[in-house]
Amino acid sequence: MELTIRKVLPEDAYNYTACHIACWQAAYRGIIPDGYLDNMQNEQDSRTERLTAALLDPGDDEFYCAEYEGRIVGRLIICKSRSEDKPDAGEIIAIYLLKEFWDKGYGRKLMDYILDRLRVLGYREVILWALEENKRARRFYEKCGFTLDEARAEIVIEKPLAEVRYSLKLS
Repeated sequence: MELTIRKVLPEDAYNYTACHIACWQAAYRGIIPDGYLDNMQNEQDSRTERLTAALLDPGDDEFYCAEYEGRIVGRLIICKSRSEDKPDAGEIIAIYLLKEFWDKGYGRKLMDYILDRLRVLGYREVILWALEENKRARRFYEKCGFTLDEARAEIVIEKPLAEVRYSLKLS
């Protein structure tokens, strides 16, 4: 069976949210506090409601899912850049796969899909933010041709976390 990528529909919200939670719990264990990650499951219903509202009124955001054998196994979100110094760039807000799909080439398939979509939308540059401690994701972005730029930010998820920004020129 092949991995497919498609737009997320409102009726996908519950399963998409479950995928979001599982992806975060795998990707950020040891980076984001365990208590926060463990509690995400308790927030599934409220997260699903927020996602459903976002899907019904997405603004500039585009939501995609990766499916394997009819199951949502990955999530992608893109939008117009939210960075004031890169107003003409596209932005990858989310690119995640369930852990069982890591290291099988699916991440590259998701990245290629989303970069093609950003080209279609007319962007010549794309940015994304990564937690500084997330070495695995950062290696993946660099392997895909992204380069670290000077921008840094701090977010707080039960503790301060440093974010770094990557960019890629699209041909």
